[in-house]
Amino acid sequence: MIRFEDVTITYAEQPVLANISVEIPEGELCLVVGRTGSGKSTFLRAINGLVPHFSGGTLAGRVLVDGRDTSRFPPRELADVVGFVGQDPVAGFVADNVEDELAYSMESLGLPGDVMRKRVEETLDLLGLAQLRDRPLATLSGGQQQRVAIGAALTAHPRVLVLDEPTSALDPGAAEDVLAAVQRLVHDLGMTVVIAEHRLERVAQYADRALLLPAGEIGDVGEVLAAAPVAPPVVRLAQVAGWSPVPVSVRDARRHAASLRERLPEPATRNPAVAVPVLAARDVVVKYGDVQAVRGVSFSVGAGERVALMGRNGSGKSSLLWAVQGSGKRTSGTVSAGNTDPKSLKPAERRKTVALVPQQPSDLLYLETVAEECGQADAETGQPAGTCRKLLEGLASVPQDAHPRDLSEGQRLALVLAVMLTGTPDVLLLDEPTRGLDYPAKEALAKVLKNLGSAIVLATHDVEFVAEYATRVVVMAEGDVVADGPAREVVTSSPVFAPQVSKILGPWLTVADVEAAL
Repeated sequence: MIRFEDVTITYAEQPVLANISVEIPEGELCLVVGRTGSGKSTFLRAINGLVPHFSGGTLAGRVLVDGRDTSRFPPRELADVVGFVGQDPVAGFVADNVEDELAYSMESLGLPGDVMRKRVEETLDLLGLAQLRDRPLATLSGGQQQRVAIGAALTAHPRVLVLDEPTSALDPGAAEDVLAAVQRLVHDLGMTVVIAEHRLERVAQYADRALLLPAGEIGDVGEVLAAAPVAPPVVRLAQVAGWSPVPVSVRDARRHAASLRERLPEPATRNPAVAVPVLAARDVVVKYGDVQAVRGVSFSVGAGERVALMGRNGSGKSSLLWAVQGSGKRTSGTVSAGNTDPKSLKPAERRKTVALVPQQPSDLLYLETVAEECGQADAETGQPAGTCRKLLEGLASVPQDAHPRDLSEGQRLALVLAVMLTGTPDVLLLDEPTRGLDYPAKEALAKVLKNLGSAIVLATHDVEFVAEYATRVVVMAEGDVVADGPAREVVTSSPVFAPQVSKILGPWLTVADVEAAL
């Protein structure tokens, strides 16, 4: 169905992919893995002709999809064969509300009205969007927007579905629902699916094969991940324990786990020290028209505390962060950071007191090169030249002369994180900070954040990052706080928010903890 024949893709004389020869047969789910910036998005975009028709650059070799040479067929002439969902779903929206967006691709193909209505209803049910059908797209959470984008691609009934980071903005439950739906399309309809994803713990168990970039090696999922620089916790645990063959699902790993449990002592319990509050919110309410996004939430964060804010999509996490930071809407309630309400501060002062990195980090980038962004961050915060650049190098490999808009989603996020961290704010708020980051980059991020000393609150769906990094977890639902406690206690008591290692080995949370105990 998909064939790359000695493909090399070059931008500004720099090859992003070199001599890739791969064949993906019909009815297979292929997982594309690799470090941030390894060419995964470029590989996916070559499948539907976005590369090189819209991205520019030079393509050598041939990409064939259902027998069509993508160099001679632009994306509009491949739309009946390939459905594509990029990293930024909002960039692909053309309608105002959910139902119209789902119908648009079918209208473009000239399908009859009764067929369109039937497919819209099927897609609404398949992805759990029925209650959102009349909602304006601009009012949806990031995760809800991502599900709509996937649904819009599915309604055209393509034979190939290409997904770039499809679960990055989804809560664990919604991610399982979407991936289960994709698996049904593969098994029941013979659809060919190609997925690039950094949260491999979510996707690996569904894949038939894995492709490692930039090497271009394709093969058994467990074998490829075991040899890759990025691997989910279950694979890293298998390597520590010496299991063979390497399992890629929690269920398969449990079959090996009995002997490992016998070798492990009980993990030590740590009672977190009581820290002096540096941020306090009291009875915060946020309303958007008739929708009450945050319902009288009160909480405080101590100096050096690392709080993970979790909950399903639309539970009010982002609204709470913006209300606390002072830039967003706050209908009622009070917030105090250093005896000051952040809302009363000017933007520059607020950034040093309570800084926030949004879900769309590109909103904060406005200069021509990465080097200029880093230099501006140093100048605005009064830090020595090179401070921001050093932070950035610790997070990801990002060319200094590149335009910020040309970076991958993960590279852009790393740049904005470095810019915001340069000012060493007293309180740092992060909205989905690991979206687009690979495992090594997340480890680097955790190390940087732990060394900051700032109070940190991060809204995230990344349960593995929470297990590695957070000292405390706050869970929200329908705008309320439903759980608040030490990270180990909260995540191990939840089947939804539990990391892979705890599903396999009970009270243990991370591979690093297990390795140290052994």
